[in-house]
Amino acid sequence: MKPYVILIGSASGIGKSTIASEISNKLNIKYLIETDFIRAIVRGIIGSDYAPALHKSSYDAYTTLRDSHNYESEEKLIEAGFEEHASFVIPAIEKVINRSVKDKESIVIEGVHLVPGLINIKQFENDANVYFFILTADKEAHQERFISRAIAIKRGGAQLDYFRENRIINDHLIRKANALSIPVINNSSKEKTLKKILQKINEISEEVFVKHGIDEIDLEREIINKHGGRIIDISYYIPEFKKPLTSIIDEDDDEDSHDLIKNIDHSKQKESLAKLYELSNNVHSHHISASDKESLANIICELDENNLLIDKNLIIK
Repeated sequence: MKPYVILIGSASGIGKSTIASEISNKLNIKYLIETDFIRAIVRGIIGSDYAPALHKSSYDAYTTLRDSHNYESEEKLIEAGFEEHASFVIPAIEKVINRSVKDKESIVIEGVHLVPGLINIKQFENDANVYFFILTADKEAHQERFISRAIAIKRGGAQLDYFRENRIINDHLIRKANALSIPVINNSSKEKTLKKILQKINEISEEVFVKHGIDEIDLEREIINKHGGRIIDISYYIPEFKKPLTSIIDEDDDEDSHDLIKNIDHSKQKESLAKLYELSNNVHSHHISASDKESLANIICELDENNLLIDKNLIIK
């Protein structure tokens, strides 16, 4: 059985340490490492004269860049300093992962140095089940946690002075994650975040084909939600189109998506959706995921019992 490699990154103060610890406990993974510890080791090997950015924090490493005048904005300068800082730590992180995979031991790694696109996770995918998540939070929640964390580690003044830089790093990580299809999870609450991460790790999915009008959307969502499933996407099959029109469901909207009608209360939106259903002869498909085979089978069975399922071969080309 392949070991797990679970990477949880974010800007400082988002709450990744708490989430990583909970994930480690729930999956009974004994190895949990913070990239800050790895950074400390690398700092002991590489001196500040050679790597000044490494010897700064992620959010103020930009102050060491010699070519700062070449950046088009302060935001780009901060992003460049952050990546310079992380680039010295990432090779050591990859060595830790490699050793864990070689020993067939699962590991959870969390830290700001886990930058999408900089760390090469593909090299481990044949030998491990690799999951990479970037956590985020809205500005108000981030600031509240940032203050609490700064006070807790007794470096309040220094930390709070760089909240703006951390928000820039947060946005930078989100952009890089989105570009590489790495899940970005809004850490609005510990429970919701854990549920989403564990669902990603444990879930299985299957494409199902359904036929129903907009008045039965609530029934469909109720069945899926009842068994702890979620809809990954919706594809509409319009006869005049060679390929279906597909929309990805935003996981951060999962609560509202259980009742799509509530999201289309405006008459024009509901009217537009009704036209889309009419054009597709009320036919569409979903990739539905669930945490285990039994839950997924129960969803499909109940959809069938309510006459919502159709055979894929019946779709009008």
